[in-house]
Amino acid sequence: MTRRNFVILLSFFLAALQSAFASAYDGKPRLVVVMVIDQFRGDYLERYHQEFGQGGFRLLMEHGAYFPDCAYDYATLVTGPGHATLGTGSYSVGHGIMANEWFDPQLGKRVTSVSDDSTRVIGVEGGGTGSSPHNLLSDTFGDELRMATQGRSRVFGVSLKDRAAILPSGYSANAAYWIDAKTGAWITSDYYVKSLPAWVDAINHSDAAKKYLGREWKDATGKVMGNTNPRSAEDGKPESYFEIVGSTPFANDLELDFARSLISNEKLGGGPTTDVLTVSLSENDILGHAVGPDAPELHASILQLDHQLAAFFQFLDKQLGAGNFWLALSADHGVAPVPRVVQSLHVPALEVDPKEWATKLDEEIAKQTGKPGKYILSVSLPVVSLDVDAFGDTEEADAEHIVAQALLKTGALQAFAKSDLAQGKVPNTAMGRKFANSYSPYGPWWVMARTKAFTIPEEDGTTHFSPYSYDTHVPLAFYGSPFEPGVYRGHSEPIDLAVTLSSLLGINAPAAATGRVLTEALKPTLKAMNPAKGESHLVK
Repeated sequence: MTRRNFVILLSFFLAALQSAFASAYDGKPRLVVVMVIDQFRGDYLERYHQEFGQGGFRLLMEHGAYFPDCAYDYATLVTGPGHATLGTGSYSVGHGIMANEWFDPQLGKRVTSVSDDSTRVIGVEGGGTGSSPHNLLSDTFGDELRMATQGRSRVFGVSLKDRAAILPSGYSANAAYWIDAKTGAWITSDYYVKSLPAWVDAINHSDAAKKYLGREWKDATGKVMGNTNPRSAEDGKPESYFEIVGSTPFANDLELDFARSLISNEKLGGGPTTDVLTVSLSENDILGHAVGPDAPELHASILQLDHQLAAFFQFLDKQLGAGNFWLALSADHGVAPVPRVVQSLHVPALEVDPKEWATKLDEEIAKQTGKPGKYILSVSLPVVSLDVDAFGDTEEADAEHIVAQALLKTGALQAFAKSDLAQGKVPNTAMGRKFANSYSPYGPWWVMARTKAFTIPEEDGTTHFSPYSYDTHVPLAFYGSPFEPGVYRGHSEPIDLAVTLSSLLGINAPAAATGRVLTEALKPTLKAMNPAKGESHLVK
């Protein structure tokens, strides 16, 4: 055997050894970074592949394990449920988060998926009610890591949005950080800490947020695509920092710079066990709602994000060393095209007014009950919430079935009552399974509606919420020593992310997880020698 062949064989052996015996307990890898891009459709990576540079998306697509056929298998495609799903490896039926917000009958008010009256915001004066993961009905893979290492591993979450920072990182995270919508200052909740760490406080007292105001952002050719000048909303009130800067690529710079500071100041990857950081980039969602998936502004933003990710990945390599970190990338949901765009191609698309639909439902319900009234609390597709008091002595199941019938008569293709979903009473179909996976005990009485494809509530841009492919199809990719580079076109789901990482780290999967380990994308592993057959330790 030549020296060169020996070196190649030894390198192969060591790579297999590293992937086979990666262990959170030994700090291998030092850091796992989960990147979530809010409202990032799976087809974007293929659509813009030829325009990407080498170090960003292509690092995962061409040098990592890339799963182009990844889709959510539930029906409530919004931010809160998506982030909870990625962290827990389960759908709403397992983790409980079915919407970004809902009416809480016990509190008598609307609550968000993470709002917690027992906590307070830390980081701005008069910050008000804080946030926590208290509504989660399952732990996350970060929680399992913390429990497995008796708290030695550290877990952090970062996003512009509180729910996107909190839900994927879980109950036991050392901290989750998001921004104050008005000022852009980084904040958290006293659920995690009693005061901001000095390094976060220093960022807030610097020009880290202010420096992105009053600027133009341009595409690669120098064309101006937007700006961050102060402006007013439709009601005449000044728009927030979240809306002004959050809808430009500067928001990604703000987040990724903060993530760099967190890694450096908290010394992530420097302990005896593996650490985890989840970073949810919100800009694509804020901009995407306004302009839609086919707009030149979104195109320019995605190409800019490619450069921003490349720089961040280079930082990880320099900070931690090659082979000492793993990356996972996905999204919380996709988005529907702007109706007029698909209508121009003779594809049927429809805009509906939720308030008008609620009125029609009230009228239809009055016909069934013989009693006029305001029965519908809200229409926030796909969820239609009922005013329980309006139904008097009617039982929940009966009231929900009345509303379901009214939905079918006013334009819905299917309607699923909360009481039926609680018992698993759904059609034995792929669509039935999506809605079964969307069940949650939270909220008042409610019914979920399946509308026609390409139906969205009336608004200037577009949105997401449906069980259709444009909302469910998202990217999934991994990079790091255990993963065999390649394109894996077999079907996968976002619930597989947490389960795969848990398995590789040698920890339990989250309590309610239903995903699978993506074994097809793993490098050859060492198996015990069988002397009788004279097998090598190194086998595929």
